[in-house]
Amino acid sequence: MAVIRFVLAGLMMLLAAGTLQAGGIEVREFDDPVMEQRYRSLTASLRCPTCENQAINDSDAPVSRDMRDRVYMMLKDGRADMEIRDHMVERFGNYVLYNPRLEGRTFLLWGLPAGLVLLGGVLVALVVRARRNASARELSAEERARLEALINRGRTE
Repeated sequence: MAVIRFVLAGLMMLLAAGTLQAGGIEVREFDDPVMEQRYRSLTASLRCPTCENQAINDSDAPVSRDMRDRVYMMLKDGRADMEIRDHMVERFGNYVLYNPRLEGRTFLLWGLPAGLVLLGGVLVALVVRARRNASARELSAEERARLEALINRGRTE
């Protein structure tokens, strides 16, 4: 009985130590549900600079925690969403945006998919047109004579 209590106490201490190491849960207090929604939207749309393709609202990295704190404080100060995004881009670069802005540097990123779809449509139209023209062309005199010979040979048999 004492051994079981000892084992249970050890397991509970390990569980408590693991919970403390996890860093705890961040609790953000918002008076306005719209501001809370803005916070959730902003933290979901910003990428963690140290994690691979993970939003700051899902990341446990210290830099993500710092970014969430900054977003929260800037929202409390009455800053606009665009202002907050601009601040994060200024500090961490365009990498933090999941949807990069349309600029000279990102034009290829945004224009390439549309350009490839357009190019594919043009190629399909050209192939269809070429096949239609190929099947509609007139027979040469030699081809016509050969066809007549085949038809007449089939009638005589």
